[in-house]
Amino acid sequence: MTAEKPPAVRLGKESPPPVRASDGDRDRVAEILAEALAEGRIDADEHAERVDAVYAARTVDELGPLIRDLPAGQPPAPARASAGGPGAAPPHGGHGARNVVAVLSGAARRGRWSTGGTINAVAVLGGVELDFTQAMFEQQYVTVNAVALLGGIEIRVPENVSLRCEGTGFLGGFEVEEAEAADPDAPVVIVKGWAILGGVDAKPVRGKRVKDLRRD
Repeated sequence: MTAEKPPAVRLGKESPPPVRASDGDRDRVAEILAEALAEGRIDADEHAERVDAVYAARTVDELGPLIRDLPAGQPPAPARASAGGPGAAPPHGGHGARNVVAVLSGAARRGRWSTGGTINAVAVLGGVELDFTQAMFEQQYVTVNAVALLGGIEIRVPENVSLRCEGTGFLGGFEVEEAEAADPDAPVVIVKGWAILGGVDAKPVRGKRVKDLRRD
């Protein structure tokens, strides 16, 4: 008589159930996609497709693949010991582009802030305000890459700053009140990008001048 085999024993742990995505998880991924659009890593069609998938996602696992090919979606690199030994300060790198992103929300830069050389401004169903009237111009030329998708971007500069336009509107408005400063060394703000079913509005503010700030 043949003895019956005992039932198989499962080894290891069962996979945990998928974690439900929160509204904050979706908004964070949508912001990463908006920055990727502003930086030219993905185009407008791909951005729209991925954003639709973001807000249709039910679990965190569904969000990961949508940003896996972007820098912000990469796993952190292992820490390396610096030449100065433990506790040494990291080397100083160059200043990258400033990203001002509004996804279903608002974002602003105003008051005393450093402009840098490049600003990526993205408004997706939201609004962005860039107020240069009290800003500190670190470089003479400042490029604003403005992308308004069902949103609005408002840009204000001092009256003695040159303002130039290299943007386009598609079923939206891209309005820049161009101006050339009399001083050839004055800061120059160049507004690039596009507006789709949204608006970009840039103009000088009368009575605000860069030289007034330098007296502070």
